[in-house]
Amino acid sequence: MKRQITHLAINRPRLILWGMLLITLALGSQIPRIVVDTDPENMLPHDQADRVRHEEIKQNFNLYDMLVVGIINEQHPNGVFNPTSLDNVKKLTDYILTIEGVVQQDLMSLSTVDNITQEGLGTLRFQWMMNESPTTQAQADDIQKAVKNLPLLDDTLVSDNGRALAIYVPITSKDQSYGISTSIQTYIDTQLSSSNDEYHITGLPVAEDTFGVEMFIQMAISAPLAALVIFILMWVFFRSPVLISAPMLVAMAAVLSTMGLLIGMGFTVHIMSSMIPIFLMPIAVVDSIHILSEFAERHKPGDDPKNTVAEVVEQLFTPMLYTSVTSTIGFASLAFTPIPPVQIFGLFVAFGIALAFLFTITFIPAYIVNLSPARIEALATRHHKPSSPSLLARGLERFAQMAIRRAGLIMLATAAVVVMSAYGIQRIQINDNPVRWFKESHPIRVADKVLNHHFAGTYSAFLVLNQESIDPKALFLQRATTILDNDNDPVQSREQLRALINSMNGEANFLQSLAQRVDEFLFENSPENTETWEALMSLSEQLAIESKTFQAPDNLKIIEKLQAHLMSTGYVGKTNGLPEVVKTVYRELKGGEQSHYALPTSSQAIAQTLLSYQSSHRPDDLWHFVTPDYQSTVIWLQLKSGDNLAMSQVLKSVDDYFIDNPLPEGISADWGGLTYINVIWQEAMVSGMLKSLMGAFVMVLIIMIILFRSLIFGLLAMVPLTITIGSIYGLIGWVGKEYDMPVAVLSALTLGLSVDFAIHFLERTRAIYRETGNWSATIAAMFGEPALAISRNAIVIAVGFLPLLAAPLIPYQTVGFFLASIMAVSCIATLLLLPAILHLIRRWVFRSGSDKHSDSEATV
Repeated sequence: MKRQITHLAINRPRLILWGMLLITLALGSQIPRIVVDTDPENMLPHDQADRVRHEEIKQNFNLYDMLVVGIINEQHPNGVFNPTSLDNVKKLTDYILTIEGVVQQDLMSLSTVDNITQEGLGTLRFQWMMNESPTTQAQADDIQKAVKNLPLLDDTLVSDNGRALAIYVPITSKDQSYGISTSIQTYIDTQLSSSNDEYHITGLPVAEDTFGVEMFIQMAISAPLAALVIFILMWVFFRSPVLISAPMLVAMAAVLSTMGLLIGMGFTVHIMSSMIPIFLMPIAVVDSIHILSEFAERHKPGDDPKNTVAEVVEQLFTPMLYTSVTSTIGFASLAFTPIPPVQIFGLFVAFGIALAFLFTITFIPAYIVNLSPARIEALATRHHKPSSPSLLARGLERFAQMAIRRAGLIMLATAAVVVMSAYGIQRIQINDNPVRWFKESHPIRVADKVLNHHFAGTYSAFLVLNQESIDPKALFLQRATTILDNDNDPVQSREQLRALINSMNGEANFLQSLAQRVDEFLFENSPENTETWEALMSLSEQLAIESKTFQAPDNLKIIEKLQAHLMSTGYVGKTNGLPEVVKTVYRELKGGEQSHYALPTSSQAIAQTLLSYQSSHRPDDLWHFVTPDYQSTVIWLQLKSGDNLAMSQVLKSVDDYFIDNPLPEGISADWGGLTYINVIWQEAMVSGMLKSLMGAFVMVLIIMIILFRSLIFGLLAMVPLTITIGSIYGLIGWVGKEYDMPVAVLSALTLGLSVDFAIHFLERTRAIYRETGNWSATIAAMFGEPALAISRNAIVIAVGFLPLLAAPLIPYQTVGFFLASIMAVSCIATLLLLPAILHLIRRWVFRSGSDKHSDSEATV
């Protein structure tokens, strides 16, 4: 097969060149149809249980994702509570209300919320907190005093020290976050007067959406920059711009074709799939560099380039096939993770690797033989002119000497690295936070730090308590049996009651409606058994009260205690729930004294406070805390940190609390909110990537044993991979880098690249040994062109992607640093550790009796 492919490539080069071009154009033409998805929530399948509950919670309580706009004034003696600053807040709020995508009725700002005061004993007065901008400092002071008197707003809308105000901007869709935040920032920059105010915009939705926008901008900068650096490095090695254009063309064709296929098949470009070019580019060029390096070393002036290319491909086909197969399997194994974007990422990188291999073994030979004889002759003359060995060649000679002469010491050093890595891996903390995907100087990161310093927290989570569903009709009929059994004519009463219930036609609030119908029946019919019907009406009224689980004082006290526990965790800055609404209104109804800030002792009194609250300008705010049937209620948690570690600690603390303080029978708890969802998908990614890595590791090991037809060589091929994975993740633990999304995905790249060098080294070693039958000659030959090609590959990729360290997005910096680390560690492990091991076990590995050094010390 390989001979036929090579024959076609070198004899029909134009057919190959046109074929690759047409494939690239056909698939790449789909790229303009790109649809971008930057929502990390889509890391979870749409039908994943936690995500479904999260969406249900948002619907049941009319909750929306929110941006947080902060206004800070550290200069004025009264902080933000001065006429100029408050006027700016009013203007900014009015502008935000005009932006499409903002949920106007739920926007929280000083000018859109009510001040609740007593108008008379038992009567409330609702008036806008700041209907007009204050013109005097006294008016500004009154506003500050009023806000501080409302627990629902204090430390949420206004900071404790009065230096900061917040505007909570609910949005209809997260993918509008960037546009809305940009519009707000533009208005701030162009329309608001200077008053020593600082403005900050943050929140998980805007962080996620902004990252998506900047990610594609960075991709447009970093990928070409990395390609340019790789091109320059290859020019340093081969000194032929025309020749080294071939690997870049292969990489470009593989990337464009892969992304075009992904988009053409209707997949959105997610955060994960957007990184396909960065992951695919180094893998796409490594085989090409092997071919170019081998060709440059073999082809001498006067040789026929077709013959040289055929020999090179013949020599390298098997190791290139092995590396492509193992890399493809490594990435394809990501299809078994429970995260759809990771599955798509893995499968399409696997496709890109396979396509890059096909392009490499066809296009590179065709490209070389299609060059003019003068260019090829000039390359051969330049490369083989007498000169002293290059710095890299001299370094490889020392590597060879060290590997043979210090084999035992190398093994001891490797053992030490393994121990240190194992300890470092144990120190790894799994944590992520989309806000921390930006550099510390990024406006979103700065805003996050500043606003969480001033306020209770800009990260939201929701803890929902649910009453088990009860059939009100069945409950009523069950309890009505006793009343009807005592009636003078129970049969007739049952028929009348049944007819009455059937006439209701599924009306909402069944028990309350039934009480009204029974009352009407009594008024219109004046039955002789009035006591029975009055008892039935009382029963329906009583059950209507009892069915409203979260109007019961005992249940509100349970919520109060739960809120107190949440505050004691140290991770929750504030909680808002139904008790705060009830206690605030009750205080004002009773006279406004702080001593009255307490829960009423009866369900009827609680119902009255809530009814009074609905006389405000924002009556629907009540349904953000409780459902209309009062069978579900939500606690809004404000956290100062969006780290998964913080949210996970809150979850664990609540679980422990419920063990010691069980909820009443029939009441259950659920979680929602973006901060919670981030924990869920991160845990799914970590567990999924770990299983994928372990599964791929075993599969690659089996394939290595099959391909090498040797258990020993199969195991040896996994040594650099194992050392690289261990040392890289050990380093992560030692330096305190947290295990986040980019680090998790890099495990697949580690597997794909680390085994590449080992395969080339071992396969070439076996091939050379079969020719020489001599270990000393084999190792000397291996540290010629083969080791040179491996080293060039490692240097080109490692240095080529270092520019990513200058990217403003942390995931790109992570990829750049760890790509370089992977290449460096796997190259050193291949060129130092593998020959040392082979030297120590050469008697068992190379059994040929012709080896003159089989029982003596090999020299290099």
